[in-house]
Amino acid sequence: MKEFCSNSIFFGVFITLATYAAGMWIHKKTKFFLFSPLLVSITLCILILLVLKIPYENYLRGANLVHYLLTPATVCLAVPLYVQFEKLKNNWKAILGGILAGVLTNLVMIFALCLLFKIGHTEYVSLLPKSITTAIAVALTDEFGGIVSITIMMVIITGNLGNLFAEQICRLFRITDKVAAGVAIGTSSHALGTARAIQMGEVEGAMSGLSIAVAGLITVVCAPFFTHLI
Repeated sequence: MKEFCSNSIFFGVFITLATYAAGMWIHKKTKFFLFSPLLVSITLCILILLVLKIPYENYLRGANLVHYLLTPATVCLAVPLYVQFEKLKNNWKAILGGILAGVLTNLVMIFALCLLFKIGHTEYVSLLPKSITTAIAVALTDEFGGIVSITIMMVIITGNLGNLFAEQICRLFRITDKVAAGVAIGTSSHALGTARAIQMGEVEGAMSGLSIAVAGLITVVCAPFFTHLI
C-alpha cells in the first residue's frame, strides 16, 4: 500500500482533492470558521503523509498537477475586478492609499518585532515579503539573501490566518465598507485571504484581487530600503 501510494503520480492529486472535500463536508456540518476547508485539507494531508511515512517529494510529484492551476486561477481574479471597475475608478485614490499603508505597516511591524526579539539579518529579510504572493516573495528573498523555506512557511501562515479570521477582524474593527474590507484582506493575506474575500462578496473579492498585485509591486519597491535596517 505504502509503495503504491508513494510511487503513484496520482496520489498527490487524489489526497489533495479528497482532503479538501472532507474539509468542505466538515465545514458545512459544523459551520465553525476554524474548520476552514483549506486548513482541514492541509492538516489531513500532513497527517496522512506522516502516518504512511511518504516523503513530501513523492506527494508533490502528483500535487504539482493542482499547483499548475494556480496561475490561471490568479488571472481569473481579474474578472470580478472588471465587473467592479466603476468602484475602482471612483475610489482609486483611497484604494492606492490603503494598499500603500498596509504594505508599509507590514514592513515596519516586521522591522520593529525583529529588533525587539533580536532576530538576525537573514531571518529578518526572509520575513519581509510574508504578506505578498509566493512567486514575488520567493524572488525577493533570493535577492535579499534570505532563507526561502522561512518565507514560504510565513506566506502560508499569513494567508491561512487571513482566510480564517478576515471576516471576524472586519467585524471586530467595524469595517463595514466593502472596498476597504477587500483592500485590507488582499494587502495583508494575498490569495488565500482573497478566497475568503470572494465568499464575503463580489466587491470585497474584486478589491482584494487587485490588492494582491499592487501590494506585490509596492513591496518590491519599498522592501529593499528595510533590508539595511537590521
